[in-house]
Amino acid sequence: MSTETQDDGDDLEERVSNFLRRNFPQIQMHGGSAAIQNIDRETGEVHIQLGGACSGCGISPMTIQAIKSRMVKEIPEIEQVHADTGMDGGGHGGGMSPSFPGETTDDDGDDDEGPQAPF
Repeated sequence: MSTETQDDGDDLEERVSNFLRRNFPQIQMHGGSAAIQNIDRETGEVHIQLGGACSGCGISPMTIQAIKSRMVKEIPEIEQVHADTGMDGGGHGGGMSPSFPGETTDDDGDDDEGPQAPF
């Protein structure tokens, strides 16, 4: 099939969307949203934007950590997940990913998942 590469990309985006819907229905139940901003198949990076009630929510850092740790385990093509709530202040050029206790910027595959979301 000549569109195999296109189909693979669509399949990956569909699996990421299904992952978000299946694993985090509480986001929607609490008035939040999670949207895929970008998927880079070559690097295995996914950018997720949490919005709605997630912006400013006190447990959104735990939700982000849960998304990061679970998605790379469940979807083999995904190497790294960047997630943001849009609450970075806007004036700093936007670091996409907050830091968490036990997390380093050079992720060498340690099993430290950090805090878990309460769901």
